[in-house]
Amino acid sequence: MPVYTCTAAQGTLTSGSKAALAAEITRIHVTINHVPPAYVNVVFSEPPPASVFAGGEPGAPLIISGWVRRGHPQQEATRLALELSSAAARIAGVAEDHVMVVLQDGPARSAVEGGRVLPEPGQEKEWLARRGEA
Repeated sequence: MPVYTCTAAQGTLTSGSKAALAAEITRIHVTINHVPPAYVNVVFSEPPPASVFAGGEPGAPLIISGWVRRGHPQQEATRLALELSSAAARIAGVAEDHVMVVLQDGPARSAVEGGRVLPEPGQEKEWLARRGEA
């Protein structure tokens, strides 16, 4: 359901830190938004260092952008962003002031997974039952 893209200049993240970060993003999202871990998607984008800028200057930010279903309480969305930022800094070994987390939300009906329109938040059990996964 959710899709997280982690963008950092090539060489910023090791394969081990990517695996650890993907696992932690999944754990945090599952804990806060109550979805099965298998539905959390994490993708890494690593442009060359000469293609990464912050404030108009060459930089080394770690940017996590995520799409989540609209309808989760704002307090949970803020908690999600804060926990992702902290985890990314710790796992990547970068200062948290070099981490940016942006969560965009959209209606569940605007996304399809496995050929089915996503459920509204709180309707996951019924959706999984219709898929034969509950």
